[in-house]
Amino acid sequence: MPRLRRFALVRTGNAAEADDMVQATLMRAWERRSQFEDGTNLVAWLFTILRNTHLNQRKRLRREVEDVDGAFAGALSSAPDQEHRMALFELQAALDDLPVEQRETLLLVTVDGLRHEDAAAILGCQVGTVNSRVSRARERLAIALGLS
Repeated sequence: MPRLRRFALVRTGNAAEADDMVQATLMRAWERRSQFEDGTNLVAWLFTILRNTHLNQRKRLRREVEDVDGAFAGALSSAPDQEHRMALFELQAALDDLPVEQRETLLLVTVDGLRHEDAAAILGCQVGTVNSRVSRARERLAIALGLS
């Protein structure tokens, strides 16, 4: 569940929405457990359900107003008081600046530890696409964080 929640957070950017999405994913998986094929990757199956759940929710909520410029969210935050928090914010900002496809792919492979083949199945793309997205995301992060 932590891996699903992390992936949901990447997709939504909102902890409450992510929790709801994980719950919906687990409910759908339970309801459709007879469709799971023995010998296949359960984690990849759950990630696929989560991704499809998110895409379906986005279709339904297209008319919802977002805090695009972050003005409302910015008013709610407090200044960081520790050095590691600043580094975490810098990393999060660099991740947020990545294209969605690169961010999703990078986190599936590096944080969740999925094989490139499993990530490709979840994202509905070729393994080579996963390889290039991860490589480009790493390069962009290194540049953004001043490591390259």
